[in-house]
Amino acid sequence: MSELSKETQVWLKSAGFTVKTEAIWLEALTHGSFNSGSPSQTDHARDYQRLEFLGDRVLGLAVASWLFRASDRDEGQLSQRLNALVSGRTCARIAKGIGMPDHVRLGKQAREDGGADSDNILGDVMEALIGASFLDNGFDITRDVILALWESDLSGDAGRAKHPKSALQEWAAHNKRAMPHYDVTGRSGPDHASRFTVTVRIHNVGEAEADATSKSEAEKLAAKAFLEKFG
Repeated sequence: MSELSKETQVWLKSAGFTVKTEAIWLEALTHGSFNSGSPSQTDHARDYQRLEFLGDRVLGLAVASWLFRASDRDEGQLSQRLNALVSGRTCARIAKGIGMPDHVRLGKQAREDGGADSDNILGDVMEALIGASFLDNGFDITRDVILALWESDLSGDAGRAKHPKSALQEWAAHNKRAMPHYDVTGRSGPDHASRFTVTVRIHNVGEAEADATSKSEAEKLAAKAFLEKFG
């Protein structure tokens, strides 16, 4: 396996990361397409997927613990902010802000296809770097790096007062779940004073329901109930 370039080492340090074990960081920056030109399996560099899995959890814990200490909001509101702050979109935006695209290791075709600017790839690599930091330096140091990189988002409006249906859609996307599906499962009362019951489902997660005097309000309340139950 090749070593981290001097430029990448300098970049990681400027972003706040501390590199001790180069192989972990090289893995975090390697996309699966990088191996496409390798003549044999033994030449393959490990890609970032395992570190992404770890980093996603470390990021979630770091941000959740900050939110818990910084606010006395209820569970639903905390979950809403958390989902926005750790979303793939947020991770990708922060990755671009620190200049990550120049350092991701991609295959020739993937780079030509715009992989270095892909939100999906950059968001995943951001989480992989967090996983690498956790393994190389422990949680406390990694948490401090996260809070520094996320500082403007934590002090901003991300996830505040968001419509529950939008918040639920973000939650599903972040957790790699199917999009929510809403059904009107009941209606009662006269036409001039009807009440609607709506059930929202996410495949392989569960469902929640709510009723209100309009379909849109019932959908909103059902999404809020789902987040409170599963978020």
